[in-house]
Amino acid sequence: MGQSCSASSAPYVPLLGPLILRTIAESIRQTRNGIVSDRRRLMIRRGTSRSRTRNRKARTMKIGIIGAGNIGGNLTRRLTALGHDVAVANSRGPETLKALAEETGATPVTSTEAARDAEIVVVTVPLGSVPDLPSGILDGAAEGVVVIDTGNYYPQRDGRIPAIEDGLTESRWTEQHIGHPVIKAFNGTYAQDILERPLPHGAPGRQALPVAGDDLAAKRTVRDLIDELGFDTVDAGGLDDSWRQQPGTPVYGNRGDAEAITVALAEASPERGAEWRA
Repeated sequence: MGQSCSASSAPYVPLLGPLILRTIAESIRQTRNGIVSDRRRLMIRRGTSRSRTRNRKARTMKIGIIGAGNIGGNLTRRLTALGHDVAVANSRGPETLKALAEETGATPVTSTEAARDAEIVVVTVPLGSVPDLPSGILDGAAEGVVVIDTGNYYPQRDGRIPAIEDGLTESRWTEQHIGHPVIKAFNGTYAQDILERPLPHGAPGRQALPVAGDDLAAKRTVRDLIDELGFDTVDAGGLDDSWRQQPGTPVYGNRGDAEAITVALAEASPERGAEWRA
């Protein structure tokens, strides 16, 4: 996920902390047992607030994607198909992206050029490679650029990262290295699902993705984009809460709808399993 396996108009399930998570999760369990009223069941399913942008036509944005692996490549395919202006970069140079560019119409660029004038930048490189990204990688981005981090910490691939082993969330670590706030999304999504599982807004069983971050406006932008891609979202709290969607948690790789993702987030433990430690 993130790299290999690795909602806005989508049902909005606000998440303000562990207590609210547990409350929502318990309400959903009661709903499934037929205990709560039809009205409350509808509130849980659709969330307690609605997007202000439901009837707003999605606008074309300039998006930079740094990393052209499974997630980055498939986001390039979908976002260009939706009409966005996409620049894509990898660590090997734009000449190696010729096939993807010809397939999608995206512009192949160097890593230092990917963010130029971009309103959204997706950082989708192996976590261990984040410190190797060029200094000032976001220089030239649009004012208020939103940065999406899709990364996961895999010690066998990335080597031991002491700060993460000691409890710092993976995306907070990435944020510190690139020097710009990030929104964590797509890290537990199977890359092929980006192509094969989108559904229209309101469709039963629409897959939902957890989204975590501190900047509410940036998070809203990311949730709107994910809804445009064909998925619902669940607000997974701030970046310090993003351990709830890291590898080994119930939500990681979960293809459930907004209700299922809310329950999975509530059931997460902050303890990192042995298989996810160095």
